[in-house]
Amino acid sequence: MSDNPCILCAAITGSLPTKANNPAVPITIAEQVESTHEAFEAGASIVHAHVRDDEGRPTSDPDRFARLLEGIRRHCPGMIVQLSTGGRSGAGRDRGGMLRLSPDMASLAVGSNNFPTRVYENSPDLVDWLAAEMAAHGVMPEIEAFDLSHILQAHAMWRDGRLTTRPYVQFVMGVRNAMPVDRDVFDYYVHTVRRLFGADAPWCAAGIGPNQIVLNEWAIAAGGHARTGLEDNVRLDRDRLAPSNAALVRRAAALCDRNGRPVATWQQARAILGLPQKAPGTGVAAQDVAR
Repeated sequence: MSDNPCILCAAITGSLPTKANNPAVPITIAEQVESTHEAFEAGASIVHAHVRDDEGRPTSDPDRFARLLEGIRRHCPGMIVQLSTGGRSGAGRDRGGMLRLSPDMASLAVGSNNFPTRVYENSPDLVDWLAAEMAAHGVMPEIEAFDLSHILQAHAMWRDGRLTTRPYVQFVMGVRNAMPVDRDVFDYYVHTVRRLFGADAPWCAAGIGPNQIVLNEWAIAAGGHARTGLEDNVRLDRDRLAPSNAALVRRAAALCDRNGRPVATWQQARAILGLPQKAPGTGVAAQDVAR
């Protein structure tokens, strides 16, 4: 599959991990920009980003997202920036307050499911509003599929025009009380995406905790793309904390090499996803910017 580059996404912070879990978790904007730059240099072409307040708590504050977006675009020109609209960082429409910043992408959960201690609620009205905001501001949705029904719902939304571009679907497996890591289910997810969106439709997978490396391996071997990073997993193995997001990206890149797939450059990632071939905010054409 040497002609099928693999997009690596670094989920750098999330809403839950703290420095007590791993001192390498980047919390401040400056730490997040630095960690993103390291991951970019290691091969990540997408950064999935949350922000924290001064106390380290998750927030949907658009001003903090704006500072993070500015820093990443300055230090990682061309990298695809994907902001989170997840429910741990805010409630209701506050979750989409940063979409007016026009990041390249944003996460979109199109249905509800159980999380470890609560229901991750995504009402139809809120999902439709978030999708409309993404369309209005030129933001490509990444569908976070915690269940098979979420893939089918994304297809229904694409078919009736609520999603204006073919969705980029990411399977999330290993969240306690949601979809476990199951190879038969994973294979059926891949089959369903290809059946509904086309054999050439790009897709991604993310595994939680020790399952991160499992889903990285499955996705890369199956021709999909892979998410890694300290949001989902703070360890390299049972005995060692991950020293950085870049270390987890390098681990995924080694799996790409083992499976005969090159790691996608940001230019290739933009082409695969149908995003503009230009470094946002710089006016510099893709071919004129080096990683």
